[in-house]
Amino acid sequence: MVEPEPVPPVPVTSPSRVPTPSGPRPRRSATPWLVVGGALVLIASAVLALGVGPADLSPAQILGSVRVHVVGWFGGDAGPSPLSPVQEAILWQGRLPRLLTAVGVGAGLAIAGTVMQAVLRNPLADPYLLGLSSGATLGAVAVLVLGLSLLLPVAAFGGAVLALAATLALAGAVSGGRLTPGRTVLAGVAVAQACSAVTSFVLFTGTQGDSYREVLGWLMGTLAAATWTSVAIVWIAVAVVGTLLLTSGRTLDAFAFGDTAAAALGVDVARTRWVLLGLVALLVGALVSVSGAIGFVGLVVPHAVRLLVGARHVRVLPLAALAGAVVLLWADTAARVVISPRELPVGILTAAIGAPVFAVLLARRRGGVA
Repeated sequence: MVEPEPVPPVPVTSPSRVPTPSGPRPRRSATPWLVVGGALVLIASAVLALGVGPADLSPAQILGSVRVHVVGWFGGDAGPSPLSPVQEAILWQGRLPRLLTAVGVGAGLAIAGTVMQAVLRNPLADPYLLGLSSGATLGAVAVLVLGLSLLLPVAAFGGAVLALAATLALAGAVSGGRLTPGRTVLAGVAVAQACSAVTSFVLFTGTQGDSYREVLGWLMGTLAAATWTSVAIVWIAVAVVGTLLLTSGRTLDAFAFGDTAAAALGVDVARTRWVLLGLVALLVGALVSVSGAIGFVGLVVPHAVRLLVGARHVRVLPLAALAGAVVLLWADTAARVVISPRELPVGILTAAIGAPVFAVLLARRRGGVA
């Protein structure tokens, strides 16, 4: 009797040595250049977008004003600004805080969408899938109806976090404490519908006149009311929470192979999923509290970036952040001028552009391109 040859043991790979998910593999050296290129595109887009509007400002004027202010902050004297006092106010009190808010919100939504799609292994996941948007909306509508608009950021943030807590609690309860992607999504849909029902009741019974228009604008997503306070809220969230999510690329690669494979690669699946979803909730809650519900950025941008650089999240995450920032920057710029002197809520434009783009991405995926 011939003895079978021994089967060599399968090495257990640590999260730092996660196999590459399927998808096109660009050369390793290409990614830093793509990041640098994306950053340059973002900077150029910002300078150009700041000059667009009823009061046209040239790039030379904008850069000259920025130089004067930066030198002044460090105690120097760079001479007079090339802008008039009215133009200075337009740039520094109107357009610049709005642009910085758009950049931060776009980057944050793209990061959150990328993480959600990986953790839940659902290509249709977006930052609002688990009831975050509906919870934030309920909190915002409640304070607007009560005439406490100053508390809107806090209420929207709290609503988003509470909605996610309810989603995770419900998902854990129906699955015996084990958080699975399918039940988590279903629980999120249930929580979102419940929050939407309460929000509709409050709108129907408690709003009229100006308060109704204010609530409606917030529901559609807008950056028209952005201030330097908005910039601080958004960028603190992106700098702290967004940075933590950006470092999770290798862990997200492990999730792409399923829970069993991720556990074999050394990932504490349940705990890591809770932590990542909690971080997404904190980030999205902060963003939604400033911008309202802006759809499709977190859904479409990650897919578009994967077509360019493949499925490795160490590449996708930073490039998605840059792409999301550029997309929302130009969407908000168009919202300011497309029907001037009136403004469109930017959420209308992102939906109008995002829906056909996502349809094209789905068609490419079905054809085997992505």
